[in-house]
Amino acid sequence: MAVLKVIGAMRTSPATKAFVFVGVFLLVVAVLCAMGFLPIFVMWVYLGSSLLTFVMYALDKSAAGSGRRRTPENTLHVLSLIGGWPGALYAQQLLRHKTSKKSFRFVYWLTVLLNLVVLGYLL
Repeated sequence: MAVLKVIGAMRTSPATKAFVFVGVFLLVVAVLCAMGFLPIFVMWVYLGSSLLTFVMYALDKSAAGSGRRRTPENTLHVLSLIGGWPGALYAQQLLRHKTSKKSFRFVYWLTVLLNLVVLGYLL
């Protein structure tokens, strides 16, 4: 019982929560692919686009700090829309990038919703 109190009292960082959420989502997609409910390419699209999107967020964060040319927000949104939203979510929390601009966050969550609607359709 004391262990549960300690675990409950521990504060979990937003990056850790995002990592767990992304991991669970990708695991569910992998299981759905393995069971034949989704084509296997769906898993590869999520993995590849999430990795690319994470890298693009990292490059944009670096460019923002050094005054270099930034990645257009529309590019980040398109990457999220095509399946990179898990990588974007983790990058936002881990890198603390693009988390305070409300208009960006609104469009980001809209891309997540649209992506999940398409995923639901494929199911």
